[in-house]
Amino acid sequence: ERFCLGLYCAAVKANERSLYFTAGHNFMRRPNVQLQAGRRDEILEAAQTCFARSGFHQTSMQEICTQAGMSPGNLYRYFSSKDAIIAGMSERDRTEVAADFAQLDPSKGGLLDQLEELGRQHMVRKPREKAIIALQIWAEASRTPEMAQICAGFDEVVELGLGAAVEAAKQSGELPSNLDQ
Repeated sequence: ERFCLGLYCAAVKANERSLYFTAGHNFMRRPNVQLQAGRRDEILEAAQTCFARSGFHQTSMQEICTQAGMSPGNLYRYFSSKDAIIAGMSERDRTEVAADFAQLDPSKGGLLDQLEELGRQHMVRKPREKAIIALQIWAEASRTPEMAQICAGFDEVVELGLGAAVEAAKQSGELPSNLDQ
């Protein structure tokens, strides 16, 4: 049997000859990384909704908490500030775009057609909120170095992805091999 007093637990074991305690074990639950990632994504989605509705500067952390259905203390376990949330949203989107570019493959059809589909996916099918947030981030980039750095990282992903797609299209003969990038 286990007995716990606060965070300190002891296990009691018995056999036919003796009774002994194994003390000092911490039987606390370990953090569920998948659950934490899920909660982090929920916060980012809630913040995105709030930012699209009211803007970065007019949105309070309390509004984000309310939208996410959590207390401020819990939210601050995941993000230390609104800027950290914005950075988290940007990193999430940058990672998604990089993965989309990595999926481009000449064996799946014309790369230019795939690029067109990728453009439609990100510019037409995504929720309107995404476009509003992107515009806000670009506007903030002109005022704050942190946002400018985020935008530069995003630009780099797009430039590398497009460059790789053009190179693959040249290799497959879809584009002329002497085409300048």
